[in-house]
Amino acid sequence: MSFQTSALLLSWVAILLLAFVVSGLVRQVHALTAGAASVARRVGPAVGAPAPRFEPLAPAVPGPLVLVFAGEGCRTCGSLLPRAAQHAGPGVTIRVCYPGAVPADAPEPRGALAEVHGGEAELFQLYQIVATPYGVLVDAAGRVVEALPIGSADALHGLLDRADALAGRAGPTAAPNAGSTTKAVTEGAR
Repeated sequence: MSFQTSALLLSWVAILLLAFVVSGLVRQVHALTAGAASVARRVGPAVGAPAPRFEPLAPAVPGPLVLVFAGEGCRTCGSLLPRAAQHAGPGVTIRVCYPGAVPADAPEPRGALAEVHGGEAELFQLYQIVATPYGVLVDAAGRVVEALPIGSADALHGLLDRADALAGRAGPTAAPNAGSTTKAVTEGAR
């Protein structure tokens, strides 16, 4: 056998081996993709489902409730939460929930219309919150209307606008003397 013939034969063997390896890899990727799709879980509560632990969070005056889930050290939360607190007004109640203690730089709430709750790790689990900031809109009957990540001002304003529509109001109401309110913080409120 000449050198050329043996080199050609070895080349074909190498090509066949590479084809088997690639086909095996394609099968593994397909199996992993199919397995990941079946294991993938939904994040956040299901729209239309009853809101977990709604009664302790429910507004004093019936109307939509916006739950904003925030995390300590979350820069996006820090920039968005003051906007949410400013939006609270007649007909729309906002509850900001932290899994641990409320950070010192948390936004100032506006009386009963916006409250900041700390020690809500159990609530994070009930609502299946894996990332912050996350918003959940609940109607007056205690059903989830919408649940979505609110990582931008536009997403937050969209959620608050839908809450306004449920409440039958046109937009955010400016608070008189918003700077003179006291901070109503409940650690581990149940």
